[in-house]
Amino acid sequence: MTVPGVISELDDDQANSVASDVQSSLIQDRIIIVANQLPVKAKRRPDNKGWSFSWDEDSLMLQCKDGFHEDMEVIYVGSLRVEVDPSEQDDVSQLLLDKFKCVPAFLPPDILNKFYHGFCKQHLWPLFHYMLPFSASHGGRFDRSLWEAYVAANKIFSQRVIEVINPEDDYVWIHDYHLMVLPTFLRRRFTRLRMGFFLHSPFPSSEIYRTLPVREEILKALLNADLIGFHTFDYARHFLSCCSRMLGLEYQSKRGYIGLEYYGRTIGIKIMPVGIHMGQIETVLKHADNEWRVKELKQQFQGKTVLLGVDDMDIFKGLNLKLLAMEAMLKQHPKWQGRAVLVQIANPARGSGKDLEEVQAEIQESCKRINETFGRPGYEPVVFIDRPVSLSESVPKKSMLVVSEFIGCSPSLSGAIRVNPWNMESTAEAMNEAISMSDNEKQLRHEKHYRYVSSHDVAYWSRSFFQDLERACKDHFRRRCWGIGLSFGFRVVALDPNFRKLSIDAIVSAYLRSKKRAILLDYDGTVMPQTSINKSPSQEVLSIINTLSSDAKNTVFLVSGRGKDSLGQWFSPCKKLGIAAEHGYYLRWSADKDWEICGQNCDFGWFQIAEPVMKLYTESTDGSYIETKESALVWHHRDADPGFGASQAKELLDHLESVLANEPVTVKSGQYIVEVKPQGVSKGVVAEKIFTSMADKGRQADFVLCIGDDRSDEDMFERIGNASTSGVLASSTNVFACTVGQKPSKAKYYLDDTSDVLHMLRALAEDSDPLSDEEDEDSRSP
Repeated sequence: MTVPGVISELDDDQANSVASDVQSSLIQDRIIIVANQLPVKAKRRPDNKGWSFSWDEDSLMLQCKDGFHEDMEVIYVGSLRVEVDPSEQDDVSQLLLDKFKCVPAFLPPDILNKFYHGFCKQHLWPLFHYMLPFSASHGGRFDRSLWEAYVAANKIFSQRVIEVINPEDDYVWIHDYHLMVLPTFLRRRFTRLRMGFFLHSPFPSSEIYRTLPVREEILKALLNADLIGFHTFDYARHFLSCCSRMLGLEYQSKRGYIGLEYYGRTIGIKIMPVGIHMGQIETVLKHADNEWRVKELKQQFQGKTVLLGVDDMDIFKGLNLKLLAMEAMLKQHPKWQGRAVLVQIANPARGSGKDLEEVQAEIQESCKRINETFGRPGYEPVVFIDRPVSLSESVPKKSMLVVSEFIGCSPSLSGAIRVNPWNMESTAEAMNEAISMSDNEKQLRHEKHYRYVSSHDVAYWSRSFFQDLERACKDHFRRRCWGIGLSFGFRVVALDPNFRKLSIDAIVSAYLRSKKRAILLDYDGTVMPQTSINKSPSQEVLSIINTLSSDAKNTVFLVSGRGKDSLGQWFSPCKKLGIAAEHGYYLRWSADKDWEICGQNCDFGWFQIAEPVMKLYTESTDGSYIETKESALVWHHRDADPGFGASQAKELLDHLESVLANEPVTVKSGQYIVEVKPQGVSKGVVAEKIFTSMADKGRQADFVLCIGDDRSDEDMFERIGNASTSGVLASSTNVFACTVGQKPSKAKYYLDDTSDVLHMLRALAEDSDPLSDEEDEDSRSP
């Protein structure tokens, strides 16, 4: 597929559209924030005729706006918390758009239930919190109808976005796990759309995530965003590990920014926890009307030491673990009996189900037991408030924090006491330490936290994310983009404007016009697929290369990292073929010529230094092995664990560079390899030697074709570019430097795979003339 791909089971008639009916907003920047719920509250009017709406000041989506510049227009797309009758939906939509710049996504009840309470809360939320569906009664089995509802809901959200978007001007910021496949729906419509995604939940390790039957669909959908944000590096690392293990993608870190290369696009990875809204906190603290409530609370807990907990009622928040730790503290430190009170505020549950009901029952039982055991008249050690509480009731002015080491903000709160909540004894000791700490120490830690949260608030987070999104999208309109693939395999290929697919008609035309041709071919990954088990060339490959090399106008070379013996044996039928083996350390101009050594020296004493080091890493890295060549040592880790193999390769590279610092060798890493070879040996040197030899014999090349697929071939592409300026090649020479696969390269052309390469070479062979007996067969030798 070379046109926008189709999510076939959920397609519509506008699949190929890349425009919107909305007029372009060239005057100001605009961002569309998409989340499961709109930042508005809805109430039925007293007369039951219509709805009244107001901003939800506690909504993170609304608070994001504080990080944008004043001229930034913000449009919100999301669902409402209430069910709106279909007959009222048009009026409600218009009202919300006019007065709140909100676009509601109305989900049919059956889809809503399966989407939110089904796939989101029964599959994604538990899995992202490391809860596997061990049995039908514990977590539930994967239900494909819930996945289909999730996809259908995401499509409805995409339709609402498409109604209001200016694709050339707008930014889109998608939030959280409810909408993880939305990037694919938007990207297939607008290939250059500037789009970010932030995950507000943990992202599990690859061992957990890969149990999800639709794991690749979700990963590939997320990779259609330009920037993906996470709370912590651990969450980002897990995501990157999944991309490596399941999609074979490796990330790179450049100048502090992490990027994933994906079909010519670089997807940025953002790591920053969401802050709080300081303006809202400070307003509440200063509000005079709340003073009476503060006095009331002080009177209620006079003479007591209060431990305050505020959590959502959720099976993963560990509320009961906190209660058990409080019970353990009162047992371990009896002095706090009658003096310490745990006030636990539980916000209403967002989900439902048997697991939640069991947790609620367990909490009630724990509260009852602790209060019966340690309570007395006028004293309850646990005050459980099963309702939301206003900020004015719960914000202290100095505090000591005890936080779980598993929450996203834990790394940021360096003055807090971090605990493993599953270890009740250590958590109890941490609670005792917190309330026993001196007021001066509490004050110092509180001030440290206050300074951090004041400077790293919601506005700081949203501003930082948007700046990184701008940076990630800066080249969008400079590159050529097109979509390929079906369903959630859809992705956008982005290429430099000067990087294009090699046209067979164009190269055949140039080939026929030329008289002195140089053709340089890599072997593995170019004429032989990397995945092929049998690495010897087929009869078709031998026939094509033999025909090309038998043409008197051609100088054809196979330039490979393989050893000279295997290459010489495999291509023995090609009498006029030149071979550069082991990246050019050995060179032979034709089958009847001797092998030349092109390296600077023949001292291989460094073998005794490098080989033992490689053996150490081979023994400790399952699936790796050493390839011993006459001039080089190569450590392969293609069959090793992807993450561990890559890590070991980096360590080995550093180790070898250190022990071989005074040796005349080069240590390089490549595709699943680390190689040690003599200095001055590269495919680029081979290319220059061939061009120079041809020019010295009065056969300066007027046609150059060079094809390769990996990092070592980039040397050839670079030397070819320099050869024109140095005079080794004429400025009029037709140069076709071509890489295999659509990826960043110094070559100006690409072919998709080895079958494309053979198809092109076959076309050239058909227009070649076999070498006649009368011609000088040594004319191409040095």
